This record gives sequence, structure tokens and C-alpha cells, in this order.
Amino acid sequence: MLNRVKIAPSLLSADAGRLADEVAAVTAAGADMIHLDVMDGTFVPNITFGVDVLRAVRQATSLPIEVHLMVQAPERFLAQFAQAGATTLTIHYEATPHVQRALATIRTLGLGAGLALNPSSPPLLVEDLLPDLDLLLVMTVNPGFGGQRFIETMLPKVARARRLLDAAGSQAELEVDGGIGPVQAGALVRAGATILVAGSSIFGADDLRRAITDLRAAARQGQ
Repeated sequence: MLNRVKIAPSLLSADAGRLADEVAAVTAAGADMIHLDVMDGTFVPNITFGVDVLRAVRQATSLPIEVHLMVQAPERFLAQFAQAGATTLTIHYEATPHVQRALATIRTLGLGAGLALNPSSPPLLVEDLLPDLDLLLVMTVNPGFGGQRFIETMLPKVARARRLLDAAGSQAELEVDGGIGPVQAGALVRAGATILVAGSSIFGADDLRRAITDLRAAARQGQ
């Protein structure tokens, strides 16, 4: 395993009316990073946060912020989100014909470059892009909405992605996102995940610190 497994609460499941408080709460509760889902209503059937929300989130935490751009032609927005305080920008392989160019632009902006794969996209698609990656995100639900059920067939896909990264000597993080709670955490870490994104299993809990602690303990069982 490259690093200690990181826990990234997804703000898609937070109380949007109290977003700054929610960010501060999970920061205090021991989260390692913040995951902000940006959706455009075109690439996925939902509309969520934008640049102004990222600026507010940046002021509420000192943690790294990954902005997950579930938008068509994400290269149009990279500079804006970089200026607003993102640490990593993750784009979708399926969202642009110019994937390598977009990843290179993200790095030119001084940010970590992430690439996400929808459930139907195999890891081998990114083989020629590994030198451009700081993070590979395997979606374990179809993107667009929070609170979905984890797709069990994604577990062997995570393992295939791990083997692909290791064979190339890549230091990129392997992130998983979608329907993840303590039940799935150990198996995902055993398969090679290094970042667990969790939304409803954290923000839907009565005790945020306990939710993060339980998820981390379950992940540790997979190491």
C-alpha cells in the first residue's frame, strides 16, 4: 500500500444549507481531505456545486480539496476551479476527447491531476495516461446522485486498476467513490484503494467523528 488510507467525505451528502459548518465539522472529526462533486446536468443528470461554493469551502477548511468535475468538456473550467482553491481536479475519461491535454493543463495550474472512470469504463483505458496521473478514481456507482448502492462488480475492477498502477510503477492514488461505508471499506482497501470517498455513511450519521473513525477502522482491516 502506498500510503495510509485516506477518508474523503463527499459534500454531495452534506446539508447544503449549513455547508461551511459541515465542512468544519468533518475537518475537526478527522477527515483527511474534502471531496466536492461538481455536476452540470449534461454529463450527469444532476446539477450541484460551482466555483463560488468551492471558494466558501476553501475558507472553511485547511484540508486538501478534490474537485470531482462530472461535467462535459471539463477543460473549460479548470483555471476557474484552480483559482478558487482546489488541490486536485479530477475529470472523467468519458467527458472529453482531449483527456491527456486536460490532465497536462491541470498540472500546469499547479494542482494534482485526477482521472475518473465510470462503472462501464475498464482500467486499461488509462494505460497510456498513467504518467499524467496523480489520482485514479474508480466510480463504484453510476455518477450523478448520492446515496446509491455500491456496485459489487466494481471490487475486481479496483483490483485490476491496482495491478495496472503497480505494473507501471505509478505513485498515483487509487480512489473509490460510491455507496461506500464500513461494510465495503476493508475489501476495497485489500483490492488496492488508497482513498475512500464516503457521503451518506458519514453525513447521514448522528456522530461524524464516530462515522469517520468506524470507516477508518474498517479500512485498516484491509491493510
